[in-house]
Amino acid sequence: MHTLANWDGGPGPWILFFPLIWAAVVIGVVTVLRRTAGRGRRGPWNAMADSRPTGDSPIAVLGRRFASGEIDEDEYWRRISVLDEQFGRTGKGGAA
Repeated sequence: MHTLANWDGGPGPWILFFPLIWAAVVIGVVTVLRRTAGRGRRGPWNAMADSRPTGDSPIAVLGRRFASGEIDEDEYWRRISVLDEQFGRTGKGGAA
């Protein structure tokens, strides 16, 4: 053991492995923490998930048509007001 520590009067080439080992440990810990940090909790990026229209609800279809340019803004607001009366923002048509 003494010969490993004093190879040609220095610590030896094996000393270069210590920073690599510490880097691997730090990277592993950071990776595990990042993967498990969001489980079971809702982050701010998920808070809006319940308020957006999903699937094929009429409000979602109308939003996609407006976004693609099929209908103009006046027609969008006219139709969304009718859909709000019929389906509501949180009703069976989906949330908007």
